[in-house]
Amino acid sequence: MRNTTLTFLLASTLYIAQAQTKVTPRPLTLDEYDKAKTFAVADLDKDTYVKFDNTYVLDRYESRKPYFITGDDGLKKRIDLYKLIAKDGMQEIGTMVFYTNEKGEVFKAIVPDFTADGKVWEKYFQDIDDINKKEKNYILKLSYVLSKELSFQQYKLLNGGKDMKEEGATYGNDICFPGDEVISMASGGTKMLKDVKSGEEIITVDPATNKSAAVKVKGLTVHEAKNYALTRLVLVSAKTNNTKNGLEVFLTNKILQATPNHPMMTKDGNRKMGEVLQGQEVICLNEKTGKYEAFTVLQKTEHSEGVQKVYNIVADGGSTLLVNGVMVMQK
Repeated sequence: MRNTTLTFLLASTLYIAQAQTKVTPRPLTLDEYDKAKTFAVADLDKDTYVKFDNTYVLDRYESRKPYFITGDDGLKKRIDLYKLIAKDGMQEIGTMVFYTNEKGEVFKAIVPDFTADGKVWEKYFQDIDDINKKEKNYILKLSYVLSKELSFQQYKLLNGGKDMKEEGATYGNDICFPGDEVISMASGGTKMLKDVKSGEEIITVDPATNKSAAVKVKGLTVHEAKNYALTRLVLVSAKTNNTKNGLEVFLTNKILQATPNHPMMTKDGNRKMGEVLQGQEVICLNEKTGKYEAFTVLQKTEHSEGVQKVYNIVADGGSTLLVNGVMVMQK
């Protein structure tokens, strides 16, 4: 299985926007996918309609301006989208993404049409994973833009095509986190959950006021090692500013995983992790501002990471704790 610099498996896009238009898509072939990777746009600011071999066209997606995304590292990236069209029948066969980093390097990705064969999707997944190894959080930024621009469905091939039944993951009454999730300590630092000791103090947050306080840990609840089903949420806070050159986005993200039945507080009330929906908001700590803010669920996936123990904190007070900077309920 491919390694990735992110701690989550991207639930990538199978977009269905074409089904809502008069354009009838057709599958992108593997040969066409490889050929499209050679296409270049000379001037991303001016070239909105570019022909190749009188066979294919890159057409600026909905005449959109580029995205300029700045992450927590302060580095600005540019993302431009083009429709990939086969001139014969003017059929849309994919979306081409040009990603330009702060050094002027351009990385290209071709998001296949949803009718494409699984081998084409596997190639796409491999390519964006390779780019992600060079460009930190590339997949996150790509996912943010695609989720804003394209209607999409969840796709499962990133875990080798396995679903949860094939993984044989355990569902049950254990309400816990993997041991390497990070806990916010009252001292101002963080600690992996499995290393937190009785007597230490952690941060709890009042859901009504978002005010934090310190509470003492009584101990850890440790569940025996099993192949637990885990829900993983990718949460983002995006501050946007529409400028004459494009959409400026300042993007902060958090990733949280726990057993699907662990409760957490959302803007819509208390929900089990497995019931939290894409687009819902949860309260997180913004380390840059020191404030508790609403982060939006960008992606939700369910997976298994093999046999392991899971943990939960028993604290002397408070109803919440901060795990990976996300406010969750104590249980």
